Amino acid sequence: MSTTTGAGLGYHQLQRSGPREIWRPALGVLAVLTGMSLLSILFGIVAVGVDLVLPGGPTASDNPFDDPGSIIMAGILLGLAAAIPLVLVLAWALHGTRPGFLVSVVGRIRWRFFTGCLGLAIVAMIATVVVGSLVPSGTRGELTASPHPFDARMAALLVTVALLTPLQAAGEEFVFRGYLTQAFGGIFPTAFAVVFPALVFAIFHGFGQSWPVFVDRFAFGLVAGVLVVLTGGIEAGLAMHVVNNWLAFGFAIVSGNLGEALQPTGGTWWSLPGTLTQSLVYLALAVWLARRQGLTTRATR
Repeated sequence: MSTTTGAGLGYHQLQRSGPREIWRPALGVLAVLTGMSLLSILFGIVAVGVDLVLPGGPTASDNPFDDPGSIIMAGILLGLAAAIPLVLVLAWALHGTRPGFLVSVVGRIRWRFFTGCLGLAIVAMIATVVVGSLVPSGTRGELTASPHPFDARMAALLVTVALLTPLQAAGEEFVFRGYLTQAFGGIFPTAFAVVFPALVFAIFHGFGQSWPVFVDRFAFGLVAGVLVVLTGGIEAGLAMHVVNNWLAFGFAIVSGNLGEALQPTGGTWWSLPGTLTQSLVYLALAVWLARRQGLTTRATR
């Protein structure tokens, strides 16, 4: 089995340089999504078990995921991060893809570009706040939970989120903008390689989500997928994902709304102008940075 990536191929086309049997991506997509689900469940069960036996006992809620502590939160984040080695093994076993080529067309993470994108994601977030402040009052989906006092529990949650959110975001990006993009792109035209993973990404977050939440996640997936094609790697989407989740989880912890942030079922259409502004501003800035840095978008070997 070849482990050489074909020169001239875009990131989403890299599987075309290896074995081309249709059963390989079909089996891979099924195995990746099933494995990711099972790993999330397994880590969640382990986290709940650990939370029960440690001093302090379980959370006050009957459902520990309604108001998770740091142990439960760590289980949630690590369960998604565990998809990284799963994807790397399956991509190599089924397609002969070396691990680095699930990050970018140069076979490694482009750290200068990634760190620059972290800063651009913050700029785009500011644009979101500005636009969000202009929507009609009372339609922004304000949080209603009572804020937690700043205590050891909150501190532990904030540290957990700060340390593990990049791994959780990387797990999702390796699955949806990594393996799924390459699997669909190895067979279908570029548009399908962007749209299909974005749709699966939105669906994967649960059938209980409202239509505004679904559309928001689908739009996020589309923008991240377009960035994969235009920049030749997952770094831009990963940076946006990390910053989004850092801020979302951090704010939810401070406001006492972490359970709702993890399993949103509400939402309002008035939230979309802000989040769509963020995505489009970030898309333009990330593409600009990629071109300014002269990033290659095609494999060279």
